[in-house]
Amino acid sequence: MPKPLRMSRCTWVAVWAVLCVAGIAATAALNAFPAPDPQPEKPVSAEYIADIETQLAKAKREGHDDGVLAFSRTRAGADDCSDEILDHFSDDR
Repeated sequence: MPKPLRMSRCTWVAVWAVLCVAGIAATAALNAFPAPDPQPEKPVSAEYIADIETQLAKAKREGHDDGVLAFSRTRAGADDCSDEILDHFSDDR
């Protein structure tokens, strides 16, 4: 069985110092460039919200009113508008 490599205390301190300097340099490099501007939010169409409300009403009529509505497919080119939908329907609860 081979003997493990032994490193002196001075070597450990040198490795630790190099890692600290590398971390500080990486942080400085990341902070040097500003974050890109966020994309403007696109409004959710009233048609899409009306469709969701229709599906919720249908679920209530059928007795499946557990407050959960799942979509199995998305429309082609649909944007992620989950925050707007949650804001719209958060008053129901």
